[in-house]
Amino acid sequence: MKRCVIIGGAEIKNYDLIKKYFSSEDFFIYCDCGLKHEKNLGFKPDLIIGDFDSHEKPEDLRNVIVLPVVKDDTDTIFAVKEALRRGFEDFILTGATGGRQDHNLGNIYALLMLANRNKNAKIIDDYSEMKIIKAGEKIKIQRGWKFFSLLNIAGTARGISISGAKYNLNDAEITPEFQYGISNEISEDYAEVFLNEGTLLLICIR
Repeated sequence: MKRCVIIGGAEIKNYDLIKKYFSSEDFFIYCDCGLKHEKNLGFKPDLIIGDFDSHEKPEDLRNVIVLPVVKDDTDTIFAVKEALRRGFEDFILTGATGGRQDHNLGNIYALLMLANRNKNAKIIDDYSEMKIIKAGEKIKIQRGWKFFSLLNIAGTARGISISGAKYNLNDAEITPEFQYGISNEISEDYAEVFLNEGTLLLICIR
């Protein structure tokens, strides 16, 4: 099945970089003022979702879901749920981080929602890639990133191992109260991360 790309309204500066992630085969959902990125990204929307409190409502309402302003979900979270309803397995979110911290955190936790449903998902922006690592996963982080960080955003992560990095770990634990896994560096061809229990947010910094 096609991959779903969800485009929010946060700032994108390096459109050429972001476009490299996309394919003409992807299914593009633009969320409200995420429509401001359409011209520079160069991909037409397959679906538009929003309450249009921050962008003019399209004149042609085909393939548009108009949401009420008063609702529980943000436009982006509604788009994620709609894509799940349509059966997508792979997700990229962009225009989802930067600016308001409440929206940033809400969108980052959307990665956790998708990971808990066994979907593949990441957030990309001008500065980083973000994804969830689940228990039992072994992740290779290729050389080329300036830094990588491991953050615990839910519960306690145990049995964490890192190899091939400046700061390696063996059977470690990270709690939300003590985030010491920030700004690590790859020292070999790649770094490898594994954990036995819980989840971690991996942020690779350009």
